[in-house]
Amino acid sequence: LRSKAAEAKLAAERTAMIERDFSWVASEKASFGKGDYDFSKHDIPKLKTEYERIETRVGELKGKVNQKCIDKLEKAEREYEELTQKRKTVANDRERITQVINQLDDLKKVSMEKTWTKVDEDFGSIFSTLLPGTQAKLEPPQGATFLDGLEVRVAFGGVWKESLTELSGGQRSLLALSLILALCRFKPAPLYILDEVDAALDLNHTQNIGRMIKQHFPESQFIVVSLKEGMFSNANVIFRTKFVDGVSTVTRTVPSAAERAMRGPIDELSKGSKGQPSHGTLPAGRSALRDANR
Repeated sequence: LRSKAAEAKLAAERTAMIERDFSWVASEKASFGKGDYDFSKHDIPKLKTEYERIETRVGELKGKVNQKCIDKLEKAEREYEELTQKRKTVANDRERITQVINQLDDLKKVSMEKTWTKVDEDFGSIFSTLLPGTQAKLEPPQGATFLDGLEVRVAFGGVWKESLTELSGGQRSLLALSLILALCRFKPAPLYILDEVDAALDLNHTQNIGRMIKQHFPESQFIVVSLKEGMFSNANVIFRTKFVDGVSTVTRTVPSAAERAMRGPIDELSKGSKGQPSHGTLPAGRSALRDANR
């Protein structure tokens, strides 16, 4: 009896120590022997033997295992988690950037189509003004879209040319000038300077340039350098340059509306003193400057 009483006392002390060391025991001990705490089906002596064997093996390996490896493993795991998080961040950023790129591509397509439509319209209108009886357009190559590029097509009398090589030098000059001015029409500037753009053209075409400027660029001012009289029939102001006793002189003339309507080409600009071509300029929304001292 004394032996059993001693064992009971020892068991009570160990129980009190366990409850003190593990706070959950006090709250869970009412469930002991039930559910997850039912150990009746387990071979306690066998489990104790296995535990002691493992403890012995751990003791044998204690001096052989590098304890720093555990620290290194924990460090490697932390780095892995950080890299995984960074990878997720990069993936999310990539997805957002891709969405922005797609949105910009869509806006680019809309903007390019709008630009093409406006430039194509002005291109045809300007070219038909410079060269009456003609048509011009910008269109994608056969089987392609405007995003793949545009080709220049020209028609005379309703018949479309197969190649621009069929055009004369003057016609190609007017075509190039029409395209440049059509691009300018998309976002007009307040001032333009044209330097002898009519050099390869005859008088009729030169007059058409002045008419085209007046018709298509009402909000802009042009300074036009030319050696041909027809350019100035639509000018608002003319500056004439001529040599007098070896010195260049400049005179300013403001033609009246009646003079511009009746005279067409301004004959007095045809020559300066001593038979030399004169130098003039036409400012004001539809202006021209003529340079004879070249």
